[in-house]
Amino acid sequence: MTTESMKDGDALPRWYVIQCKGGESFRASEHLDNQGYEVFHPVLEVQRRRRGKLVWVAEPLFPHYLFIRLDRLASNWRPIRSTRGVLRLVGFGHEPVAVQDALVATLRDRVAADTSREGANVYYRRGDLVEITDGPFRALQAVFDAQKGEERAIVLLNLLQQTQRLELPVEALRKHVP
Repeated sequence: MTTESMKDGDALPRWYVIQCKGGESFRASEHLDNQGYEVFHPVLEVQRRRRGKLVWVAEPLFPHYLFIRLDRLASNWRPIRSTRGVLRLVGFGHEPVAVQDALVATLRDRVAADTSREGANVYYRRGDLVEITDGPFRALQAVFDAQKGEERAIVLLNLLQQTQRLELPVEALRKHVP
């Protein structure tokens, strides 16, 4: 970078995007943080099935990407490209492109608002078509109605031409795939 290409705003810290190697965004975030960089790696807590049970896992909002705040003049950019998990800084040609601060602020607010998983069921939503996988109603389709605690769910099942409300263990349900 030449002094002619520098602008007045170059001395201000800005957010940039880092592309990470496949599945290594958590590693890259940790290593950059350990090196003293300000990193924002937006993750969401979502429910996934693991060995037949629903568990909460952290997943990146943008797989393979994270944000880093750098000053074009004062920050040491060299160690970034050799950091474990980092593939490259996103840019055009050899120039990294800054992201608007407002975008990162909005993402931070949204991620912070989504961290409360109390009473929330991300895996099933009201109205989802589910299949019952266990018990006397196995292989029947129902409609997910509500979560009751962490391990129980209420579903609507059409039996004898009437809608019946059933309370079942959450792990006895699976999203119906047509």
